[in-house]
Amino acid sequence: MLQMMLRPRWVLALLAALGIAAGFALLGQWQLARAVEQAVVEERPTEEVRPLADVAAPDGPTEQAATGQRVEVSGTFVAGDTVIVEGRLNDGVAGYWPVAHLEVTDAEPGGLPVALGWAPDLDTAREAADRFDAAAGGEVTVVGRFLPSEAPMVPDEDADPFSMQTVAVAQLINLWADYDDRPVYFGYVTAADPPAGLDAISSPPPEESVELNLLNVFYAVEWVVFAGFAIFLWYRLVRDAVERERDEAEPEAEPAASGAAEGTD
Repeated sequence: MLQMMLRPRWVLALLAALGIAAGFALLGQWQLARAVEQAVVEERPTEEVRPLADVAAPDGPTEQAATGQRVEVSGTFVAGDTVIVEGRLNDGVAGYWPVAHLEVTDAEPGGLPVALGWAPDLDTAREAADRFDAAAGGEVTVVGRFLPSEAPMVPDEDADPFSMQTVAVAQLINLWADYDDRPVYFGYVTAADPPAGLDAISSPPPEESVELNLLNVFYAVEWVVFAGFAIFLWYRLVRDAVERERDEAEPEAEPAASGAAEGTD
């Protein structure tokens, strides 16, 4: 087969196959470069404090652009509606969040949960919540990070059936006193400045996401496959030519072998 490959015809065919493969490889490289160039880095000014009215509206979904945005909102806290959410991590340490009910006044009216701060144990969290409720009243301004409502979780069988492990707005409005069909924001704010007795909630900015154009990546892989197929096709053509010459030579060899045998006799 090596002799067949060295024939001028097949050497030229190999050079042509290599040229085609090189062209396909260059196309694949170009396609991959396009995928990298077109990778979208989502940059959002999440650390710029914006009015809540510019970010979200009550009774509507939380848009992706609003998630993690630092906001400023004014309203009145409702005494007695503060609940404790357990199992909240603060720099990797599990603890508790007192979550209060703010009635928004400087944007579209509606209820807005506000996570006031973090406590390492339940007693500290409850004491801080009681002090906060006792002092609630009058309009205040809250600055913090706006996050979407979380899904409710069913407590364990041996746990308090009214305990909460997530900031689920749908669950909170069932705990807020006399909250019927009034508007509500389907998100919550983690306050930047906690009240006395609580630590600030660790709420880092959302990570920037990079979206790679997968279609261009697929095309790049496709061109590489085509390049490999060009070389494989040349190899198959050479192998088929060798087998064809071998098959044609066998009938000619058989009569010659028979004549040689008769002459010997």
